[in-house]
Amino acid sequence: MSSTKPVAVALIGAGRIGASHAEIVARRLKNATLAAIADPAPGAAARLADQLECPLTYTDIDELLANPEIEAVIIASPARFHTNLAVAAARAGKAVFCEKPMALTLADAELAIAAAREAGVPLQVGFNRRWDRAFAEGKAAIEAGKVGTPQLLRSLTRDPGPFGADPARIPPWTVFFETLIHDFDTLLWLNAGARATEVYAVADALVRPDFRDKGFLDTAVVTIRFDNGAVAVAEANFSALYGYDIRGEVFGSGGMISMGDVRRSSMTLFDKDGVSNDTWRLDTDHFIDGYTAELHAFVASVRSGRNSGPDGADAKAALEIALACIASVTERRPVALAEIRG
Repeated sequence: MSSTKPVAVALIGAGRIGASHAEIVARRLKNATLAAIADPAPGAAARLADQLECPLTYTDIDELLANPEIEAVIIASPARFHTNLAVAAARAGKAVFCEKPMALTLADAELAIAAAREAGVPLQVGFNRRWDRAFAEGKAAIEAGKVGTPQLLRSLTRDPGPFGADPARIPPWTVFFETLIHDFDTLLWLNAGARATEVYAVADALVRPDFRDKGFLDTAVVTIRFDNGAVAVAEANFSALYGYDIRGEVFGSGGMISMGDVRRSSMTLFDKDGVSNDTWRLDTDHFIDGYTAELHAFVASVRSGRNSGPDGADAKAALEIALACIASVTERRPVALAEIRG
């Protein structure tokens, strides 16, 4: 379907990341309009709508999906609701942008993929690092053969500290499902065409050791083997006191690329205290251009019918690695992906 009319986009989930996505749609995209916001928490949608001059709010998601004027939805609810919302939205004929993880089980991933396929609507997943300039340029360099054959890959996520969340409110295995899931997708994307074959993961509670016995894990290192012979390492920690640290690296037979920088810019201060740089502290600041690019591409797919971003199959591939990590930590052994795939 071709049209110059902005795509009517609705947000489901008015929390921190949802609010950021809504602001991008409302204020940074020319090809979309923020038509509605839905959140079951009383007042949540209305408060955000007032800030962004959004005309419609809902507490009932079904009512939003029944609105024929809504063409696309952004799902930014808690992860446990993602699959059901994605399936319902697709069956209602809406294009779907779903924050990661799209699903927590492979069966649910298949449900979401099938629903979008059967409805003939785009399904894009929020793996925003693919849209970051440094990572995109790194990917282009790999495709141009500038590093030769990838042999060693690395991706890391270190959330900014000090850690201030309540561990009791964080779902089990968040370190794999919601944090390292980004790194798994990044490594699969950078090592395009290869499939993960084996995973070995170590995880612990080093930031909050008092919650180790309650199942909260805040630090993890994962080794991944691929069927093209390459080996990757992914790591995560929930409290980097120096800032929000996201980096990637690919070493190959012909060279190496590195991507990402905790520094906000190349401006460096030299003064009586030494040498220093300001660092990123929020993902919504660090990746604002990437978030904008991914949502622009999603909205464009509504009109073109062609999905140019990571889709349900990509989400499933990253989820397979996350599930293998959980099995590896639980059973203290390397886990073949064939075991996870069944």
